[in-house]
Amino acid sequence: MGHDHHGHTHGHSHGAAAGRAGARHRRPLTIAFGLTFAFLVVQVFTGFATNSLALLSDAGHMATDVLGLGMALAAIGLASGARQNRQRTFGVYRLEILAALANAVLLIGVAVYVVYEAIDRLGEPPHIASAPVLIVGVLGLAINIVAFLLLREGSRESLNVEGAYVEVMSDALGSLGVIIGAGLMWGTGWAWVDPVIAAGIGLFILPRALRLGRDALRVLLQAAPPGLDMDAVSADLASIDGVVDVHDLHVWTLTSDMEVLTAHLMTGASVDSHAVLDRAREVLGDRHGLHHATLQVEPEDHTGCDALEW
Repeated sequence: MGHDHHGHTHGHSHGAAAGRAGARHRRPLTIAFGLTFAFLVVQVFTGFATNSLALLSDAGHMATDVLGLGMALAAIGLASGARQNRQRTFGVYRLEILAALANAVLLIGVAVYVVYEAIDRLGEPPHIASAPVLIVGVLGLAINIVAFLLLREGSRESLNVEGAYVEVMSDALGSLGVIIGAGLMWGTGWAWVDPVIAAGIGLFILPRALRLGRDALRVLLQAAPPGLDMDAVSADLASIDGVVDVHDLHVWTLTSDMEVLTAHLMTGASVDSHAVLDRAREVLGDRHGLHHATLQVEPEDHTGCDALEW
């Protein structure tokens, strides 16, 4: 005997909440996207004109910001507009996580390339026109600060927006590095400062990109949410009056702030399954923050559920 304790209304509320969250994040993402794209053009032109690797590395990072923000916007638009159908029973919420993973891969690629190129240039650093680099670095920092403030709130609610936020934050520090490097070159004439700053930017980006990729892969591999005590979840369900066994317990993250649980609850043959479901809903929501669960209640004299081999 199977029971779904949330029903259709609960499922629709999740979709509506996700739609509202997406609409809330779209405006700041759009503004940040427009600002970074416009400045990217300036940064690339100046980087090639001045031969500054630090500025070009920051431009490469800015390009991943633009791509990341664009993918974040696309993912939110698709996830908000798409509906469940017979093939996409969970809609397209996972597009957010795929966008975050793509951002991480792009960041890692940029970081590795910049470090490699910086090491190659250290042997014979080229002449750098430091004054234009300094001016563009200051403008870049200002753009990054604006984008940083726009995305800060959304980064707490969405892994997708967090990916864009991390990129913008890293790029702001990259712009600061460009400013410091250009100032040193202007005052001292040390050409080696530029590749050193560029390598520092790359090394700063790398661990943050790896963390973002790890978090996205954790979701895609359907691991239990970090910080969730699975033993405590199982024990709390097993402690419900009438429940004699809990098995086939699975918890995973569908997308940011949307955890899903499935489990089988075995009860005494004469136990009221409705009371068990009501109590299970309270326990999961109040103690563990799990509000979307599918629970199968089966009497202890029922057989066959242990036949699965995976």
